Amino acid sequence: MTVLRSGIPDTVPGRSLNLGERGMAVMLAGELAPGEIVSVQVPLPLVAGLLRTRAIVRYQDKLRCGLEFVALSAEQRATIREWAREAKVEAEFIVRPVPDFSEEKDGRKLGTGSGLRVALKKKGKRFALGWMIALVVLAIAGGVFWWRWNRAWDQLEAGLNPQETTAEKPQAHVPAEVMEKLLIHRVEPVYPAEARQANLQGIIALDVVVGRDGSVVSIHALNGPDVLARAAMDALRWWKFEPYRVNGEPVAVETTVAVEFKP
Repeated sequence: MTVLRSGIPDTVPGRSLNLGERGMAVMLAGELAPGEIVSVQVPLPLVAGLLRTRAIVRYQDKLRCGLEFVALSAEQRATIREWAREAKVEAEFIVRPVPDFSEEKDGRKLGTGSGLRVALKKKGKRFALGWMIALVVLAIAGGVFWWRWNRAWDQLEAGLNPQETTAEKPQAHVPAEVMEKLLIHRVEPVYPAEARQANLQGIIALDVVVGRDGSVVSIHALNGPDVLARAAMDALRWWKFEPYRVNGEPVAVETTVAVEFKP
């Protein structure tokens, strides 16, 4: 998963503990804070799919985190249900009673324990062969499980490697009021605790480049304290616009966004 901190993406690999349609529990190789919004990529090998979505951290205890999915699509929910059906494994254990190998010796009847020792002595080779076969089967099953587990881990780490992206060059400057009408997803900034304690407030102006697909590809704060500017940039990274079009074709554009912070 990837979390934005001060405008810089920080990628953290991990393992899922459970997965459902509303969220998931994970064990991470790093710590997150409740309230942080993260980008999640979960490989689902049994359905040959990769779940990509965003989530908010609802619970954190050391390296364990509980995530709630944000805006999961109907198709993604169906994929999770399909994966759950495929991944369900039922293990059946057959317990057989031990026969009572009782016999007489010196006029006394041997109990179950003695009978079992006699049977084991008579059929020791048969039992040993059975145990060897069982151990071989368990070793093969363990090897297959270990291989699949590490393969999923490798896929997870490979899918989460940060990739360099080249910012698109804006082809037009669009007024803020025009881009506001094209805004389809907005994430409100988190008022930093240190800014609240210092009673910092005001309006942060940001120069923003929106790509051809409507995602924010570049942000530059134009004013304000660094702590508020970082909070504003962290939120704007997740904004989404309808593509701005010139002559019917989507283009990258530059605009200005103002974010207000007040206690």
